[in-house]
Amino acid sequence: MAPKEMPKTYDPNAYEKKLYDWWEAQGYFKPNMESDKEPFVIAMPPPNVTGVLHLGHAITASLEDLMIRYHRMQGYPTLWIPGTDHAGIATQNVVERALAKEGLTRHDLGREKFLERAWQWKEEHGRRITEQHRRLGVSCDWERERFTMDPGLSRAVREAFVRLYRKGLIYRGTYLVNWCPRCETAISDLEVIHQEEETSLWYVRYPLEPAEEGAPAEYITVATTRPETILGDTAVAVHPEDERYRHLVGRYAVLPVIGRRIPIIADAVVDPSFGTGAVKVTPAHDPTDYEIGLRHGLEQINVMDERGRMNELAGPFAGQDRYECRKNLVQELERAGLLVKIEPHRHAVGHCQRCDTVIEPRLSTQWFVKIKPLAEPAIEVVRDGRIRIIPERFTKVYFNWMENIRDWCISRQLWWGHQIPVWYCDDCGKETAATETPSACAHCGSTRIHQDPDVLDTWFSSGLWPFSILGWPDDTEDFRRFYPTSVLETGYDILFFWVARMIMLGLEMTGKIPFHTVYLHGLIRDKYGRKMSKSAGNAIDPIEVMDQYGTDALRFTLLTGSTPGNDMKLDLERVEANRNFANKIWNAARFVVMNLEDASGAKLLEEFDPSDWARFDLPQRWIISRLHRLIREVTRLIEDYQFGEAGRQIYDFLWSEYCDWFIEIAKADLYRGTPEAKRQAQQVLVYVLERTLRLLHPYMPFVTEAIWQHLTDGGITIAGKHYPSIMIAPWPEAGQIDEAAEEEMSLLIDIIRGIRNVRAEYNVEPGRRIAAIIEADTRFPVLNEHRDIIVEQARLDPEKLTLVEKLPAKPTQAVGLVIGGVEVYVPLAGMVDIEAERQRVLKEIAQVEAEMARVEKLLSNPGFLNKAPAEVVEREREKRAQFQENLEKLRRRLELLS
Repeated sequence: MAPKEMPKTYDPNAYEKKLYDWWEAQGYFKPNMESDKEPFVIAMPPPNVTGVLHLGHAITASLEDLMIRYHRMQGYPTLWIPGTDHAGIATQNVVERALAKEGLTRHDLGREKFLERAWQWKEEHGRRITEQHRRLGVSCDWERERFTMDPGLSRAVREAFVRLYRKGLIYRGTYLVNWCPRCETAISDLEVIHQEEETSLWYVRYPLEPAEEGAPAEYITVATTRPETILGDTAVAVHPEDERYRHLVGRYAVLPVIGRRIPIIADAVVDPSFGTGAVKVTPAHDPTDYEIGLRHGLEQINVMDERGRMNELAGPFAGQDRYECRKNLVQELERAGLLVKIEPHRHAVGHCQRCDTVIEPRLSTQWFVKIKPLAEPAIEVVRDGRIRIIPERFTKVYFNWMENIRDWCISRQLWWGHQIPVWYCDDCGKETAATETPSACAHCGSTRIHQDPDVLDTWFSSGLWPFSILGWPDDTEDFRRFYPTSVLETGYDILFFWVARMIMLGLEMTGKIPFHTVYLHGLIRDKYGRKMSKSAGNAIDPIEVMDQYGTDALRFTLLTGSTPGNDMKLDLERVEANRNFANKIWNAARFVVMNLEDASGAKLLEEFDPSDWARFDLPQRWIISRLHRLIREVTRLIEDYQFGEAGRQIYDFLWSEYCDWFIEIAKADLYRGTPEAKRQAQQVLVYVLERTLRLLHPYMPFVTEAIWQHLTDGGITIAGKHYPSIMIAPWPEAGQIDEAAEEEMSLLIDIIRGIRNVRAEYNVEPGRRIAAIIEADTRFPVLNEHRDIIVEQARLDPEKLTLVEKLPAKPTQAVGLVIGGVEVYVPLAGMVDIEAERQRVLKEIAQVEAEMARVEKLLSNPGFLNKAPAEVVEREREKRAQFQENLEKLRRRLELLS
């Protein structure tokens, strides 16, 4: 891009879209196929097509873009494939809500018309999340963008299903599943969110069938949290060793209201300490009861329909909602004298992840994946190190879940999604699984066939994502070149939902791992550590943050404020501080550009030889050495996935060493140096800034590109090759490191900083020059050689700086500092009015002593210590410690003034 004059301030809105469009138009987001290096590939976790950008997307995109930009600059053929997920339940819910506003349901439209509306909604709204991703500066190959219901990906889904089916790893059966009455579909165990809730425990008496005619009435009391399921009971169970009930095993109870005769059985799973020790058994509505029912051959009676309403088997309660039935049934039990008591009870209640409805365990015919044969190789590739999980502690979590995994229910009673590729024959009753839609039954040839109406779990197609987006099952050039992918970056909360399934399906379908590294980031919480939500009023919209502070500030905050696998607290003050950082480097770059005068930044770089060490002065050797050390450290940290620490080191170098120290020191050569010294200062300033911008680019792509264009006049040439953009410029290499220069300059900086601190402590005006006495001992040569730097940077009076190897006597009435074996004294005379300062310090000591006495009195009061909240007491103790520290400082200062 042709650079224009550098504005006084950096305005993100003036650069971000313009730069992004330019990058894309130049084809920089595509992989460079000329390189013979192994490709670096990331498959973007596909956000829901229904979605709007949130902070989870923002941190995912920022981390992945950092890795992509870094590897692109390292010369790897770099491919980042974007896409979106059809999000079965979420999208269907959105479309159904839109229909409800028209007074319609999906059943009013029918499946075909409903799907037309869903596709229409996707086309109208599905680009929103993509456009918002662009705001973040993601450098992915948009021409390869995929959608999980694209024709190619849909074919991959059918192929995977049929392969598993033919191997006997997919089966259909009637089992107890998690059912959402709102979404009217089965959901997997992972999609059930358990929430601790205050509910009730109802104690109900079941009459026993008389042991003999004329015997007195007997009862067995059970406790339940779901009275409405009493209607589906087929037994009462007790523990076989529970002496209270052993004599009742083998007898029968009579089910209240319904009157059904049910056996009393013994089963070791019963907890004698829960409730009365006797439990009702409802095999069609409880997972534990389902297993008891299988062991004892009990009837499975389903008393609810798919909407959570009581069906015809619920007797007089048929047609009632489950909670309405609960209320009415409890009233009936009370009238019949069978309700013993109701106790408060706290326990975990399962909710649908999508709509928060309380799930209902329900007998249903569903499709399942036999998961153990897929899980075993997926465990092995992590155990033997072929796949690395970062942070490593999640490896144990992964093993624990995979080793105890249950079969995966993959069918959903929805219309939006991949319809299960199985057709049933109306004549012979057999089923045909096929990748292409059949015209006839594969078994009897009948054309009277119909497809299974259910769709696959969204995570089934997502599990194929790393290879389906590259053209699998076809042997495409992309698949051969870019699979396996390199890094899978996502939140730790979907390690099992998605990551584990990609590993299992990748190994099964391709025989290869889908990626070699899994990088897990944490959740983003508010500055107090609370989970963000609209209802809590603490949700942060990343679009609004980018509008206010710029994209780079948000990205840098997320990248430097997070560590792998740990939640981060996001404070907008940090975003504001990082906006200030962008402004700081802009202002520094503007200073450099303005002081190049007629020189070209690109030309200066071409002429500059950083290895010609002898011609550099100490500050120049120091800053170049510090840059080379930074390049080495940042490269090491990024390679080790320590992105936050790498970013923080770049920040510290630019803000402190380059801006606050080197630029200030270089002004002497720029303003008063010889033409040769000035030229060399310009070269070093440009060299260090340009290389550091390249280091920072993966973190803050927009401001670095904007500055780089101004600094280099539109690009740089290295070894005869021109690079018109920082994003395709090579990653900098670390050159010579000068330990001696770093140590000597560090001493100078520490001395200057020590004198500055004394000035600040005694409130000396910034423009006022003061005296100093330095006993340098063995460091005299280096300090004497750079006396001018100390004078200028510490604002000393050159006539009043005494710099010697040894002092005949230590100065009095002077602040003394010992820095690296050097003794520095700052005389008070001439810096302050000693008597006035003495009176001020005495007054301050009196004030602090008064405050100290008040706190001491409070902390010696037993009433205060016993009654005040612990945090209040602790706060007063902290005050006492601070007052004590302040008193010691003030008394030392008083001694100096005496």
